[in-house]
Amino acid sequence: MASMTLRQFQHHPRDWRNNLYVYPVISRRSSGLSIGINLNPDTACNFDCIYCQVDRSGVPKVREVDPSRLADELRSIIGLAQSGELFADADFADVPEPMRAIRDIAFSGDGEPTTCPHFRKCVETIAAIKREAELNDLKIVLITDACYLTRPEVVAGLAIMDQNNGEIWAKLDAGTEKYYKKVNRPNYPLRHVMDNIIAAARVRPIVIQSLFMRIDGAGPNHDEIDAYLNRLRETIAAGGKISLVQVYTVARRPADSSVTPLTDGEVDEIAGQVREKVGLEAKAFYGTPTL
Repeated sequence: MASMTLRQFQHHPRDWRNNLYVYPVISRRSSGLSIGINLNPDTACNFDCIYCQVDRSGVPKVREVDPSRLADELRSIIGLAQSGELFADADFADVPEPMRAIRDIAFSGDGEPTTCPHFRKCVETIAAIKREAELNDLKIVLITDACYLTRPEVVAGLAIMDQNNGEIWAKLDAGTEKYYKKVNRPNYPLRHVMDNIIAAARVRPIVIQSLFMRIDGAGPNHDEIDAYLNRLRETIAAGGKISLVQVYTVARRPADSSVTPLTDGEVDEIAGQVREKVGLEAKAFYGTPTL
């Protein structure tokens, strides 16, 4: 079943107004307004995913994260969203009313958020601002490639998230090492990612985010999807808890022209296999056929 399609789903700029770290987007996976936190303004990332939309060719405005400025920017955007002033902006004026509610504050920027040396401090800051704004039930989401979830400072930050309605969205785009290297072009093996996912999922339920696509016209084959399903089973068998699997495809133009979206039916097929063969809840999110 196709979901609502908005032009904002295809455009998630992180250079909103004069901000350096905080930006508003209408997110298909969050089903509304997501306030993004970019802890990687230098655009550095330990993955180089072929479907990434980040332009790494320019000179960054700033390379370091200033938690104090980040806090000021976050307070400002929350205020604009709560007053409705944000939706007078041309970029958001046509957003339907049901999609205007703040759904989450998400660490989702131009790289891997957990590499930021201020990650724990930024989690503390966001939790405090949520309380100030009386948004205690609002989620704090970490969108992550899962390579650094067992680092002590990251573990400390995750513990703060756990106390403040936090949720980990861990990337898992492949079942085999070969396909993983092709899609994510990583600096760690898939075994390392799996070990980190399992460690985090043993502590709290996590969300798995899985993007599948066509590469030079071909989608993932049957064996690759079977291997991917086995990775999900492995996580559960090791004591990990998965609350949801997000199965999606590209909706914004990637840097690599070989990448194009799967059809809605193909996304539904993978999500259906997650439900039927692994027994997990899965949600499908669709792409933009014109890419």
